[in-house]
Amino acid sequence: MKKFLLFDNDGVLVETEKWYFEANKKALGEIDVELEFDVYMEIMARGGTAWEVAQKAGYSKALIDKQRCRRDEYYQEFLTCKPIEIEGVVNVLEELSHEYKMGIITTARRVDFDLIHSQREMVKFMDFTLCVEEYPRAKPYADPYLAGMKKFNAMAHECLVIEDSQRGLSSAVNAGIECAVVHNEFTATHDFGSATYRIKTLQELPKLLESLR
Repeated sequence: MKKFLLFDNDGVLVETEKWYFEANKKALGEIDVELEFDVYMEIMARGGTAWEVAQKAGYSKALIDKQRCRRDEYYQEFLTCKPIEIEGVVNVLEELSHEYKMGIITTARRVDFDLIHSQREMVKFMDFTLCVEEYPRAKPYADPYLAGMKKFNAMAHECLVIEDSQRGLSSAVNAGIECAVVHNEFTATHDFGSATYRIKTLQELPKLLESLR
């Protein structure tokens, strides 16, 4: 029986993956670097950075750092004005909170995470949240989910990770934790062959957990 649920944030609890891509694309476009979707998907899957494209094009670190800051500004703007809700998520979390301990483990910056959740109810169901500044190495390394297990003082077999990306799945696998991948059209081209479970929406998670009792 699972006792602890470790949720990814972007693409699982909120629909932000698209807007992070758009922010990167816009900032790179300002220096005449085209960020193609397929290229971004490959970079995202292995845990790289979109700025590899600018580096390969020969742009200086100073200019790249400047445009990264622009990217961050665009992304925060999108977070405040674009639709990022995923229907039914709050109801599912409320239901699960009666039986499970839960945490959010994300590669998002704390400042972006807090902006996303400042006017939303999801975090109140969580025992903790971990952002990219709060563990040594980001996904696909095991560090994020190992940190989550440590927070709960839990064993791997007691935990279930809920993810939507290949990078996140790899992090769970590297940590030795079973992972349920929830479908997200944005990451549909990723390789989820090592997922323990697949669900179409988060609303299917309670039924899946019931089957694991």
